[in-house]
Amino acid sequence: MSGNRAVVVDPDAPGRLVIRQVAEPAPDRSEVVVRVRALSLNRGEVRRSTMAAAGWRPGWDLAGVVERGAADGSGPRVGARVVGLLGEGAWAERVAVPAHALAELPEKVTFSQAATFPVAGLTALHALGKGGPLLGKRVLVTGATGGVGDFAVQLARLAGAHVTASVRRADQVPTVRQLGAHDVVVGETIAASPKYDVIVESVGGKTLGSALAALQRGGVCVTLGVSASSEVTFDARDFFVTGRSTLYGFYLFTEFVGEPASVSLRRLADLVAAGQLSPHISLERPWKEIGQVAQDLMARRFPGKAVLTVD
Repeated sequence: MSGNRAVVVDPDAPGRLVIRQVAEPAPDRSEVVVRVRALSLNRGEVRRSTMAAAGWRPGWDLAGVVERGAADGSGPRVGARVVGLLGEGAWAERVAVPAHALAELPEKVTFSQAATFPVAGLTALHALGKGGPLLGKRVLVTGATGGVGDFAVQLARLAGAHVTASVRRADQVPTVRQLGAHDVVVGETIAASPKYDVIVESVGGKTLGSALAALQRGGVCVTLGVSASSEVTFDARDFFVTGRSTLYGFYLFTEFVGEPASVSLRRLADLVAAGQLSPHISLERPWKEIGQVAQDLMARRFPGKAVLTVD
């Protein structure tokens, strides 16, 4: 019997997610075996698990310790504390991870903090990067209390932008103010003025449709989620007469061209170690509670990130 366990889909279990025995990882020559200490949940993988077949293994984000180095000598060495990213199956005791998708952690960064970096942190970092240098620019972040929004508000502020956060409810305003938002808008729609140079949009529906009318000439709206609705209506004429404005479709796993995930992961880790970036962890639980935490995430019972520790 294998000594490895992982989160798998079980359609008959509460939340459809349970911990089961699985095979030990069988790494390729350029892969590292990591003993996972912490993982974090994202809406995308949890949503897929509600539809996936029995036995599917979800999981993108992981942090832990290298148990076996890559056979080709690449990547972190045995004993290194690391953060990493997988396309699926990261929620396990031991996993094989490509060396280019791992970054070593500074001592000041905890496993729980690091586990929030891969999808939420990298998405925010790369999405903001579509706007070029942000110093002095106006940036709008919708869904600002979510995992990506939390990082995006902080990173945009750190880069010197004037940051506006969009939230659904008035009681969420203090949270995004604390993150560093200069202005906050409440509700489903975005006013046509003021204009923004960069919009990081994760809500879809009315929010995306109205946000497009708030783009500055030459601005970019990065669409990366549809937490409200995937159906969007907007005034095409208003959009194109603005001039040189861009609607950019963003999917993280297609963005690692020219620069591996390891580089950006280390960048985020260094910012946290320096006290310039602070992951918002609302919930930290043992991974045996995966089913309930997944349900709470989809029901929006907490802002920021949920982290599970692997015993």
